[in-house]
Amino acid sequence: MNESSKVTGPAPAPRVARALISVSDKTGIVAFAAELAALGVTILSTGGTARLLAQEGIAVTEVADYTGFPEMLDGRVKTLHPKVHGGLLARRDLPEHMSALAEHGIEPIDLLVVNLYPFEQTVARPECTLEEAIENIDIGGPTMLRAAAKNHSALTVVVDPSDYAVVIAALRAGQTVDAQTRYVLARKVFSHTARYDAAISNYLGSHGAESANGLYPPTFTQQWEKVQELRYGENPHQNAAFYRDLDPAPGTLASYRQLQGKELSYNNITDSDAAWECVRTFEAPACVIVKHANPCGVALGSDVADAYAKAFACDPTSAFGGILAFNRTLDGAAAELAARQFVEVLIAPAFTPEALAAFAGKTNVRILQIALDKGGNERDFKRVGGGLLVQSPDTRNVLASELRVVTKRKPSESEFADLLFAWRVAKFVKSNAIVFCGQGRTLGVGAGQMSRIDSARIAAIKAANAGLSLAGSAAASDAFFPFRDGLDAVADAGATAVIQPGGSMRDEEVIAAADERGLAMVLTGMRHFRH
Repeated sequence: MNESSKVTGPAPAPRVARALISVSDKTGIVAFAAELAALGVTILSTGGTARLLAQEGIAVTEVADYTGFPEMLDGRVKTLHPKVHGGLLARRDLPEHMSALAEHGIEPIDLLVVNLYPFEQTVARPECTLEEAIENIDIGGPTMLRAAAKNHSALTVVVDPSDYAVVIAALRAGQTVDAQTRYVLARKVFSHTARYDAAISNYLGSHGAESANGLYPPTFTQQWEKVQELRYGENPHQNAAFYRDLDPAPGTLASYRQLQGKELSYNNITDSDAAWECVRTFEAPACVIVKHANPCGVALGSDVADAYAKAFACDPTSAFGGILAFNRTLDGAAAELAARQFVEVLIAPAFTPEALAAFAGKTNVRILQIALDKGGNERDFKRVGGGLLVQSPDTRNVLASELRVVTKRKPSESEFADLLFAWRVAKFVKSNAIVFCGQGRTLGVGAGQMSRIDSARIAAIKAANAGLSLAGSAAASDAFFPFRDGLDAVADAGATAVIQPGGSMRDEEVIAAADERGLAMVLTGMRHFRH
């Protein structure tokens, strides 16, 4: 309940004398109800919740007994009654409201504890039918929650079991809950019911004729929760905040735990995501160094220290102030090497005490720990003027068995390995992308150029500046070569094997050029544009 804003309004709510409890998620509810009973609170409840509390020896009154109207329609109607909603919606500061309650024998409800049918969990099951999904749309729960949240100046509403302790602490102190806490809990209710309704809308929309593949409903709604407000956005004149999924997938950037350093900036977050998404695709010990959203060095090694040394050597100039990501525990040896350069962010699944000690004196370095999990985003988003582009993420990694050799010369075994490595790196380089690799390391990276031949030339220049030879290297192009000039450029630089998607109207011309130059070339049949 850490809230900086202060809410002013009506006088504090009266003492909590009556609570209505009806929950699907029964986590902690018995202990919570027992505390309420010990404080002398009268408890109303329904169905399975009432039975559970009674079995635990907690005094409870069934809502049907309170309203004098039985549950009906297989439980669809049980709390939709004036004695429930009158008790929730009556304003205690209006005499006419309180007179109406007295006239109709309605008691005020001071505390509402409700959580909803598990709709999202139900529809997440592959075997869930549309009929089953509809049966798990809660009606009475959201109605009560919204009523109580609207009237939070008079009563307390709880939708999240993690808030039980806050409420009990307040009640122990004075049998009331303060206005600020009531406001925050009510706000949480509206966020919760908005998410619930969005899940229903998205699911039902995916079953309509407007969504042919069942993935993109006619209206799309999603919630994120704020992690932090940032000092500024991409540039100092822009303001910004970082939001994450309400349930971020394990292993994604938003699940990080920061062990050291300043707050992350907008650019730190975007670059860290690029580095982490790349490094976690490799099985062998790997290091990825990212600068301005592009990998400037990627390498596999016998251990993380070896991987770092090779990745750094690819482009030491660009690595200055970069983001370093590892897919293994960062040990002292690797940390000692990395600590010699200027680092903005350091990411790994775990850190040894020696690794943390190596950076302890560099207090500004942000150290992020992220579990090495293969989970990922369900959708990718890109904002455009007045709209939103939504797509599935580019998680596909081509297998050796899927490559099609189209030249007279076949790649050697080592060339095959380098081609697959280069292709995996190219997926994370901004288009147009050309990546030279050899022996499990990048040698030159050309990114984000308007023409593919310029990317090839820049990658060769980068390699030369780092003192790395491209002779016998493998080169990856994230999309097809539209003309043979791009292929000639990588051959001139020293590449002997090339991997590219194919699909150009001039494929035969490019293949003939590869044969002419003695190159081995394989086609993937898929591209990796990254804009």
